[in-house]
Amino acid sequence: MADPEKVHAVRVGWGLVIHGGVGVLPPEQLTPAVDGAYRDALTESLSRGFETLSGGGSATDGVVEAIKVMEDSPLFNVGRGSNLTSDGLVSMDASIMEGGTLSAGAVAGVRDVRHPIRLARHVMDDCPHVLLAGEGAEAFAREMGMASHEPDFFFTQRRWDDLQAAKAREAQGEAKPNTVDAGDEEIRDRAGTVGAVALDREGLLVAGTSTGGSANKKWGRIGDSPIVAAGTYAGSHCGVSCTGWGEYFIRHAVAHDIQARMAYLGVTLKEATEQVVLGTLEDHRAGLGGVVAMDRQGYVEMCFNTRGMYRGWVDEVGRVRVAIF
Repeated sequence: MADPEKVHAVRVGWGLVIHGGVGVLPPEQLTPAVDGAYRDALTESLSRGFETLSGGGSATDGVVEAIKVMEDSPLFNVGRGSNLTSDGLVSMDASIMEGGTLSAGAVAGVRDVRHPIRLARHVMDDCPHVLLAGEGAEAFAREMGMASHEPDFFFTQRRWDDLQAAKAREAQGEAKPNTVDAGDEEIRDRAGTVGAVALDREGLLVAGTSTGGSANKKWGRIGDSPIVAAGTYAGSHCGVSCTGWGEYFIRHAVAHDIQARMAYLGVTLKEATEQVVLGTLEDHRAGLGGVVAMDRQGYVEMCFNTRGMYRGWVDEVGRVRVAIF
C-alpha cells in the first residue's frame, strides 16, 4: 500500500489541498509534541475547508476558511504567526483567484488585518482593482468592515527570536544569496507561506495564498504570494498555490507556468509541477520551494524541492491526509 506521506496522483474528487510552507523545522526541533501540533493545525484547516464545501459553500469559501485557520495559528508564517520585518512589525500579503472567470484579488504590505486572505477576497469581489497595497489596502479593509489590530496582536516570541537571529547572520555576513545552496535558517526565514486550492461540486477551481513574508525584510519588500501568476493562479486547467523564495517564483511566473504547460504542452498536472519545481527552479539554481495544485478532474499534486513541506488534502468523503517530510 502506498505511503500516504509520499503518494502522488491523489484524486480527491471535489475537495481541498493545502500547504503550510516549505520552511519546516529541522528534525531535532520537530519533537513529537511540535510535530503533532503542526499536524493538528493542518488537519483543522482541512476540516474547516471540508465543512465549508460539504455544507454547500463554494471553492472560494473553502479556500478562505482553510487559510483563515492557518492565519490564526502562531505555527505558520502568516497572520498571527507572521515573520517580522527589519523594523519589528508584520507586513502581510495574500491573493486569491477563481479559475472559471479569472477573477482575482490581492493585498500586499498590510500590517493590521487579522485575515489577509479575507481582505484579498474583498478586493476580488468588491473592488475594481486586483492588487491593493499598504495603507490603501488597510483603508479598504475598514470600508469592508474589517477590524484594525495593534502590532501586539501579531507579536510572537518565536518570530522575535527569528528576527534577532536573522539580523545577527546579516551582521556577520552569513546570510546566503537566494540559491539552492542556502542553509536551513535562510530557508525558514524566507520560505514560510500558507495556501490552498479547492474544487467544489460545481466544478469551480480556486487557489489562494497568504504569507507574512521573509524575516528581516526591508524597503517594503513584497514576494510572490500576492502576485497573480507567480504565487497563485487558477485557470482553465488547474489551480496552484506556491511557497518558497519569492523573488524566483516571480521571475519564473511559477504558478502560471504550471497551468501553461498543461494548456500548451498537454502534460498532466504531475508532469507540469515536477517540470517547474524539480526542473526550472533547480536547473536555474533559482531557489527552493514547492507548490500544491489541483486540476479540474480533482487530481492533487504536492511537489517540493526542499527537505519538507507542511501539507495535506481532504477528499469528497472527508478523508484527511497530512504530511511534513
